[in-house]
Amino acid sequence: MPIKFVAFDMDGTLLDVSSSWAEVHRFFGDENTQALQLFLDDEIDDQEFMRRDLALWHRHRPHISEQDLVSILASVPLMPGAHELFDALHARGIRTAIVSGGLDVVAQRIGRELGIDRVLANGFVLDGHGRLTDEGIVRVPIKRKGDVVAGLQREFGLSVAECAAVGNSAIDVAMFERSRIGVAFLPEDDHVRRRATHVVTEKDLRQVIGPLTDDRVGRGPRSPGRR
Repeated sequence: MPIKFVAFDMDGTLLDVSSSWAEVHRFFGDENTQALQLFLDDEIDDQEFMRRDLALWHRHRPHISEQDLVSILASVPLMPGAHELFDALHARGIRTAIVSGGLDVVAQRIGRELGIDRVLANGFVLDGHGRLTDEGIVRVPIKRKGDVVAGLQREFGLSVAECAAVGNSAIDVAMFERSRIGVAFLPEDDHVRRRATHVVTEKDLRQVIGPLTDDRVGRGPRSPGRR
């Protein structure tokens, strides 16, 4: 059965940066590692994690706007081979989506650039002047990306067998579990490697084309591929 839909992580997968949030922190010469650890330890939820990031930015720029974020992230590069990968998927009529806990302002930009069908990423409540308030908009709960993929499958009327996912971190494993094919692209650790059907270690998204377009590929033991 051919793949008809692919869900992509964004940060570290489609974008050549580990975190779009961290890129904004870096712009201000700051970091938010304490909030990250609290989130990983389940002591704060997605919404509170976002509030703490927003508070950090507001300390540096009290009237930070959505356009400021667009400018800060304008130079964040696509991963090599992204255009060729999506050209190949479009040629086969495969639908695509970004499913990311990253920032929607950059997700929307690359969604337009690559012709991605659905873009789901996290954003902000804005005031009447386009400035960021202290509230975030959680479209993709970071630890429940599999639920988001399941929702897209229902929306498009697709089975798990018709779907694939591409990601690089432990939070992307939930997407693999909702897909027949799971591609670990530049995986962060062995856990991600073990839960994927394919592993790509070369920094080139063209290496993902084969696993997504080979109709003979199925779930089970990992098929031969780049390690």
